Amino acid sequence: MIEIRWHGRGGQGAKTAALLLADAAFAAGLYVQGFPEYGPERMGAPITAYNRLDENRIRVHSNIYDPDMVVVVDETLLGAVDVTAGLKCGGKIVVNTSRPPEDVKAAFEKIAPDCGQAEIYAVDAAEISRRTLGKNLPNTPLLSVVAKLTGVMDEQKFFGVMQEAYEEKFAAKPEVIEGNMRALKEAWNGAVRVNEVAQ
Repeated sequence: MIEIRWHGRGGQGAKTAALLLADAAFAAGLYVQGFPEYGPERMGAPITAYNRLDENRIRVHSNIYDPDMVVVVDETLLGAVDVTAGLKCGGKIVVNTSRPPEDVKAAFEKIAPDCGQAEIYAVDAAEISRRTLGKNLPNTPLLSVVAKLTGVMDEQKFFGVMQEAYEEKFAAKPEVIEGNMRALKEAWNGAVRVNEVAQ
């Protein structure tokens, strides 16, 4: 089982990304869960969403306390929220940021020195979304990075499933479909592992 925890702010699409990932993995034949943690929801407030993906039936229905992967949709949460809490040894962290890899690495060394064994990835999902969608919607590029890093489906399968999902969701807005697909494809290889390149 792969367990993923998303950290973002209300209105940034963390919940939507978790639900889309669940839909894509389900279409690929996996058992899935995708759900937000509800609290005092408001625009800009920190929110958490979760995914479980497995080839076998999932029988646990709690929040995720020991994730295999953490996705940080808004880098301003670093230091404000303990995004690495419970992360499994050797787990993965994906951060939406425009900062250079060495800065991201230094930030994690400061806020979470125990994350030395984690694979930390940075991707400028905000810039990718601005370029492909015309607005700051980082959840779409992050969804692509997460799909690749989890290895739950290959590139061709993922893009095919997402194309079908977008065609159903945005049937009356073909330009939205095209922009989302461009964002996914650009982000697939867009993440940099900061604790490899920034020694």
